[in-house]
Amino acid sequence: MSKSAKTNLLLVLAVIALAVLPLALGLGDDKEEPFTGSDGQAETAITEIEPDYEPWFSPLYVPPSGEIESALFALQAAIGAGVLAYYFGLHRGRRQGEARARERQQAESAASGAGESGASQVPEPSQVPGASQVPGASQVPEA
Repeated sequence: MSKSAKTNLLLVLAVIALAVLPLALGLGDDKEEPFTGSDGQAETAITEIEPDYEPWFSPLYVPPSGEIESALFALQAAIGAGVLAYYFGLHRGRRQGEARARERQQAESAASGAGESGASQVPEPSQVPGASQVPGASQVPEA
C-alpha cells in the first residue's frame, strides 16, 4: 500500500470516527436538543446569561418556516460544494493538460532528435503511399 493510500485511508477513518463517535458515546444526551446548530446553542446561552437581552440587529430576511430555512441552508452547502468541485476539477484538468503537452513536446523533440541523426522512424507525408501533398493532410486520417 502506497503512502498516499495509507494517508487517504487514515483520513477516511478519522472522518467516520468524527461522525459516529459522538452518537455512539452519547455525547450531548444531557441537553434538550443535543445536536442543534451553533446559532441555537448561542441563543440558548445568551438567554440563560441575560434573560432580558434584546438583539440589536434583526436579520434582513426571515424564512417563513423551518423547512425553507433548512432548504436554503442545503442550497448554500450545495453551491459551496459545486464551487469547490469546479475549482478542484479545473486544477486537475490543467495539470493533465500540462502533462499531455509535456509528453507531446518530449515525443516531438525525441522524433526531431532521431531525425537529425538520420535514423528517423517517422516517415514524411510524401513517403507514405496515398498521402496527399496538401500541407497538414498527414494529420487527417484517410477514409
